[in-house]
Amino acid sequence: MTDAATLERLLTTRHSCRAFLPDPVPQPTIDAMLALAQRTASWCNAQPWQVIVASGAATDRFRDALAQPAPPEPDLPFPEGYPDEYRTRRRECGLQLYDAVGVAHGDRAASGAQAARNFVLFDAPHVAIVTSRRELGVYGAVDCGAYVGTFLLAAQAHGVAAIPQAALAARSPTVRAHFAIPDERVIVCGISFGYENRSDPANAFRTRRAPIGDIATIIRD
Repeated sequence: MTDAATLERLLTTRHSCRAFLPDPVPQPTIDAMLALAQRTASWCNAQPWQVIVASGAATDRFRDALAQPAPPEPDLPFPEGYPDEYRTRRRECGLQLYDAVGVAHGDRAASGAQAARNFVLFDAPHVAIVTSRRELGVYGAVDCGAYVGTFLLAAQAHGVAAIPQAALAARSPTVRAHFAIPDERVIVCGISFGYENRSDPANAFRTRRAPIGDIATIIRD
């Protein structure tokens, strides 16, 4: 298989996993994923990401900390809104998830319960918290986004499922206090990971991607 074919396979088979088995990922596999993710390109090779990885009882303690309700308080501002096609894509993804897990349209209690699954990490045995140095601003966050993408591909290459979670960044004070993250670092996101529970309906759908013509302008002359 060519390198291009391998990359295509990893990209097309990867999806956000919303239900995990309890089985832990062996530490050598996690180490290999981190080593691959460390090859991520960054502005001026700054490599602004720092990653905290929790496993086993440490993951359960973090789950317990997240069980306490708290208002959203992210370090980085969330989108002001989702206009036009962005709203359409976001809505389509949500409806696919709700259809898969049996949440009826307009059932706020059931949709809220599904959203709350973020804070039990979808039962994943591991979670990674990705942070950037505050002074690096938007470029540090961009670099961390690239790191997250590489981490997800590295996980897929090792047969490990994962889901990046902005919801964890919304609980920044809780995350910061729990892991003793210093103020000079901003919390970008979390990544829950482990082995996929393929029998769970939350993992039964796949999102679409926009056609190239919708997102790329090709200028030839």
